[in-house]
Formats: sequence, C-alpha cells, structure tokens
Amino acid sequence: MKSIELLVVDDHTLFRRGLVALLSQDGRFDVAGEAGDIGEALRCVARSQPDLILLDNHLPGVLGVDGIAALKDAAPGTRILMLTVSEHEGDLAAALQAGADGYLLKTVELDRLSESIIKVLDGESVVSPEMMTKLVAAFRSKVPLPVTGEAASAEASRNGNAPVPDDSALALLSAREREVLSQIARGDSNKVIARKLDIAETTVKIHVQHILRKLQLSSRVQAAVYATGRNLT
Repeated sequence: MKSIELLVVDDHTLFRRGLVALLSQDGRFDVAGEAGDIGEALRCVARSQPDLILLDNHLPGVLGVDGIAALKDAAPGTRILMLTVSEHEGDLAAALQAGADGYLLKTVELDRLSESIIKVLDGESVVSPEMMTKLVAAFRSKVPLPVTGEAASAEASRNGNAPVPDDSALALLSAREREVLSQIARGDSNKVIARKLDIAETTVKIHVQHILRKLQLSSRVQAAVYATGRNLT
C-alpha cells in the first residue's frame, strides 16, 4: 500500500521537527517535506504534490488561512488540515471559508491526529470537539458562509469576501440526502451515518458525493458549515 505523503507547515522549528519525527514512525505516512512559511510550503508543494498538508495558521508573513487558496491552486488534489493553537471562532470560520478540510488544535493526541488525517483523506470532515460549539455559534451569528460555485468565487474575488450561498440549492436535495446532510453537520462519519439510517456505507458515500455536487461545495467540512448555518442539524 502506497504511503500517504504529508507536508508539515509550522514556523516553530522544534514543534515541527518533533511532529515530523512522530509521524514518520507511523508506517502509513511519509513526510515528504516541511516548511516554516507559505512561500516555502508552495515550493515544497511544487516539488512533491503531497496528499495532505498539516498547516499552522500563525505563520510569519502570510497567515496559514490566507495561503490556503494558493496551496489549493498549486496542488488541487491535496487536502489541507489546519493544526493550530487558535481557539478563536473567527480563525475557524476563516479556515473553513478558505477551503480547509479540517481544523484541529495542537493539543490533539497523536493517535487522534493520525486518525484525523485518514478521515480527511477519506473525505470526512474533522473539527476538534472543543471547536464544534464555536463552529455552530459562529455561523448562527451570521459569519459569512463558504464560497460555492464559479460565480460565487468570482464575486468573492471582486468584493474581497465570501457571499452566502443560494438557499434554493437545498431544493435539489432528495429527502434522504437532506438526512445525510443533517448527520454530516453533526460530525458523524459515513459509518455512523450508515448505521443510523440503516443503509450501506457505500450508499452514504454516494449520497455525500451528490450533496457536494448539488450544493457546489468542495468538502464535507463546507457541507457541515452550510447545514449548521441553516439549522439543519
């Protein structure tokens, strides 16, 4: 089985190298590179096209959240998992709006971090439990929701912020897809959703694909945010 290639981006050298050493002990992972800022990260991405980037937010120069778009452009298939000390709901919202595939605090245990990496690569949403309440609060207090679709992206570029997605897209979802979306908003995995709805896990995966396509979202995290902001939990 091919190793999962990781890029670790953090400006604290001791933390970064310690994390690299720990992850390298897991046979599933191959740390393809490490970087201390977004510029260096972009150079690493150009060379290695990693499967997943572990990205700190408080980096020198360009913040991690502000570098997500450039990293996604440089490696469209690469997942980005924020790993930061910030418990501020504004940072969480900004990361998800920018296209991050998950948000973890640096207090996370190594086993949970490794498990989260696998989940993100499997298309699941990962947010630290400590941040879930703040996630709900942020998007119920009218924090702008994630950009969706080409038109929304263009408008965001012109206005400098992310517009609220059109709620009419919800009408495109079937009753079962709405049920699945509600479970995604609760942070449930495909396996848990399958058990709750008494359907096959592969069927859940198909529903998730349809939901993302119909709502013009790029990840389960964005789907969870979208549903939470509309009280669909």
